[in-house]
Amino acid sequence: MARYIMEEMPDLQKTGKRITYPRFARIDNASLKELAQRVGDVSGFSAGDIEGVLLQTGIEMARLMAEGRSVKIDGIGTFTPSLTLGRDKEREDAEEGGTHRNAQSIFIGGVNFRADRTMIRNISERCRLERAPWKRQRSSEKFTPEQRLALAIKYLDENPFLTVWEYRKLTGLLQTAATNELRQWGHQPDSGIEIAGRGVHRVYIKKKIVEEGQ
Repeated sequence: MARYIMEEMPDLQKTGKRITYPRFARIDNASLKELAQRVGDVSGFSAGDIEGVLLQTGIEMARLMAEGRSVKIDGIGTFTPSLTLGRDKEREDAEEGGTHRNAQSIFIGGVNFRADRTMIRNISERCRLERAPWKRQRSSEKFTPEQRLALAIKYLDENPFLTVWEYRKLTGLLQTAATNELRQWGHQPDSGIEIAGRGVHRVYIKKKIVEEGQ
């Protein structure tokens, strides 16, 4: 039985409505040993052999992704490496004569995972939910939206870009609330923030001020 909680989003549009959404109440992580033991129990292979195969699989996946390739495992999903700039590196300027980045300033920023439909279906068929006994979570109300925007601008004065994760640390907002609010700032012309990149590569940067006559 899996438990869920309801998280409350801040009222970004100031409508007075309280909006909530469900989220798993995560308790812990399943270890490699536990996974290997479970596979061993139903496959006839020893848990030790399975654990060794999984560890080597991870190493070989890393080698393939280091070549700029995705790794697709049927029934599980697709793993794709992503790149990022070093934290102290200025973003590349697309204009002629602008700043250009070389390989020494670019690093592996993470691995994106897209679940196979079969995996999603298998989880759905096996998942039985009950509501957790604790109250729904709320985003922090320590700052007003205006104060949160000021924190974001200050951060961008000192860093080349802002991620949702960093914005959560700055403001105390939960994941969905932080994502929605940053997206709102990114589309608001006078916020001082604009969006760079797409999808999982999306970050937020300080909007450039274009002087009259240019």
